[in-house]
Amino acid sequence: MNTEYTRKVVEAAMLAAGRSLSLAELAQLFDVVDRPDNEQLRAALAELADSYAGRGIELRETASGFRVQVRRDVAEQVSRLWPERPPRYSRALLETVAIIAYRQPLTRAEIEAIRGVAVNPNIVKTLFDRNWIRVVGHREVPGRPELLGTTRDFLDYFGLKSLDQLPPLAELKSLEQLDPQLALPEPIGVVVDDGDSSVGDSLIVEVEAEAQFVDDDGEAELPADENPPAPPTLN
Repeated sequence: MNTEYTRKVVEAAMLAAGRSLSLAELAQLFDVVDRPDNEQLRAALAELADSYAGRGIELRETASGFRVQVRRDVAEQVSRLWPERPPRYSRALLETVAIIAYRQPLTRAEIEAIRGVAVNPNIVKTLFDRNWIRVVGHREVPGRPELLGTTRDFLDYFGLKSLDQLPPLAELKSLEQLDPQLALPEPIGVVVDDGDSSVGDSLIVEVEAEAQFVDDDGEAELPADENPPAPPTLN
């Protein structure tokens, strides 16, 4: 197998796909007689990653595979190709998905206890529609409420291979520290930590200064209590 040819095909496929491609998907691009194995594909990907050093694009491994994306330091300039202003996620939505990712699995009632305010049904619907969260089980209490957790699409959107790559909450001071794929035309969002970290009462999600924070139904969000109830203890 010609390694240069393999590298060219892999690079062209990732640029054309505009999404993460798994090793199995990359292998299917080649004829059976000269199909590279996983080791050869990874070698080609490593060479591509090295060749992108110092350039405006980079190769990143996510939960679903590998993708080529715009580097953060030029993302703002490239986004000018799409002059229309992309939609913004509300502060309430960002806080909700952050809590789910940090404390998963947990119920809607537990999210409300942490935030100190009722969860707008439209927020949860939006997260389901985005396929960022899913039902992972039911808590064994009266009513058996649904337990929510994040999905592979959530990891892919923010350029993560696994939850282990998420920064500790104490280090997460601004959304601008995060590194999702340049979303075209969708907005850049939030990355949060794994289920072993504690969110606590002081969860604050900072967003870009120009963002407007409204609930997904268009109404202003009610402020949380100054002294919200303590987060539930999850087993």
